[in-house]
Amino acid sequence: MIDLTRDPAFFRVLSDSHARFVGRPLAPEGAGADWLYDDAPFAVLAHDGGADPRFVYANRMAQTCFEYGWDEIIGLPSRLSAEAPERAARQALLDGVTRDGFTENYRGIRVAKSGRRFWIEQGVVWRLVSPDGSAVGQAATFASWRDA
Repeated sequence: MIDLTRDPAFFRVLSDSHARFVGRPLAPEGAGADWLYDDAPFAVLAHDGGADPRFVYANRMAQTCFEYGWDEIIGLPSRLSAEAPERAARQALLDGVTRDGFTENYRGIRVAKSGRRFWIEQGVVWRLVSPDGSAVGQAATFASWRDA
């Protein structure tokens, strides 16, 4: 698998898709892939567009929040970020994003590697599209979370 941690092309997919669907920049002007991965003060995760989507990106803040290192979270089915009872609500959210392009002010319970449950708050989830306009997955960002 390609290492997307600081990949400028993947950063463009994340940021251009965010601007297109959400209507505002993901990163400050002049910031790039290094900043988003290492220094962003918010979590960013992305999964592919497969039938059972798998994480392809998680910045350092997301890794800290979910308690996974890069090699552990990449390839992990994203459904496992929610406990089984929460998965139907999570799937409804993802279906809505596929239909509408994005959602914001999302709030939901997630689970870390240790089993710690936590609320993500004020989340934004958006469709990822390649430069040619084809769907490649979805991404999420949130800056606020607290233990459940």
